[in-house]
Amino acid sequence: MDPDFSRLDEFLDERGLDGYAFHDDDSNSDLLYTTGFGAPDPFFAVYTPEATGILASSLEYGRAKRESRADAVKRLSDYDFQAKRAEHGPEAAQQLVRAEFLADLGCESVAVGSSFPVGTADGLRDEGVAVTVDADNVVMDIRATKTDEEIEHVRTAQRANEAAMARAEELIRGAEPVDGVLHHDGEPLTSEFVQQEIEIELLRHGCALDDTIVAGGAQAADPHDRGSGPLAADEMVIVDIFPRDKASKYHADMTRTFLNGEASETQREWYDVTEKALHAALDVVEAGVTGEEVNQAVVDVYDDHGFPTIFTDPETETGFIHSTGHGVGLDVHEMPSISHGGDELRAGHVITIEPGLYDPDVGGVRIEDIIVVTEDGYENLTDYEISLV
Repeated sequence: MDPDFSRLDEFLDERGLDGYAFHDDDSNSDLLYTTGFGAPDPFFAVYTPEATGILASSLEYGRAKRESRADAVKRLSDYDFQAKRAEHGPEAAQQLVRAEFLADLGCESVAVGSSFPVGTADGLRDEGVAVTVDADNVVMDIRATKTDEEIEHVRTAQRANEAAMARAEELIRGAEPVDGVLHHDGEPLTSEFVQQEIEIELLRHGCALDDTIVAGGAQAADPHDRGSGPLAADEMVIVDIFPRDKASKYHADMTRTFLNGEASETQREWYDVTEKALHAALDVVEAGVTGEEVNQAVVDVYDDHGFPTIFTDPETETGFIHSTGHGVGLDVHEMPSISHGGDELRAGHVITIEPGLYDPDVGGVRIEDIIVVTEDGYENLTDYEISLV
């Protein structure tokens, strides 16, 4: 199913621009979404209401013709690149070819994203092409609303995520405490070993992930500490997995917190209040509410129970120290923002809800589900038990 680019057409028309240009590799999800094509090396592309074009190297030309949704795929050699290079040098030749490519597609003016290379932009301007930076992130905003097909891609990645989480839980809950340290097969159970097992399980399900969070004790008090070393008994262990499906390129995201041993009264309170905050946020979600309203539901729960948050005390270094969530899709962090200033939610937004509490003296707890916003609520794509011990 091809994306609906009518809003992009309106954006270009309102600003009197001919097209929307890209120069990047497959790490640029806006480029991948617009052209249906990604490559490990940067390539040039442009969308116009009439046609989408890709300017590829000879190395990627055949694959771009087969895999992309572009109407026109051209090679550098189609524009006498080598002759231009001999006369003008490699950089100037590239700019001349891009300008000719745009002219073939009727583009005298283009919008570009904020991360568009400044050298390419200046080169296009030198060749008479007007280049305007898109401060509204229109393509990112368009792809924030997922089609049914995209939602299925996220759902598939989430099933893989749950299989990997089950493996992590099996290792942590099944470990044997020895002198306060968790052991597996007679050896200390480390964050690194659990991370490795998570990544292996994801590969078995067609997904990949280079960085998994398995952080226990004081390490869990830093929300993005990946975790390292032996895991301890009686300490909370945050496991945050955010895989990317290798076929569809879509992500999932989920966090659970486990404890092997006896939970203290404080640990239990932290966990129960965080679970309450999760459900409070979910109760607010529906199309038409804002990300800020969902975030505020979490803040209210923590406030009511006496926990600091960065939204009530911007200087705090403990308590709830991050936003409630974010969009998920081709990027693991994308629009919309579920935080202070977050925009209105639309049906089809795929978002996370992930309240958490952090303090090095206690550790950390975070619970995260991934959901789809609907007109009158949400669909939870997460099918995994919430349980500390």
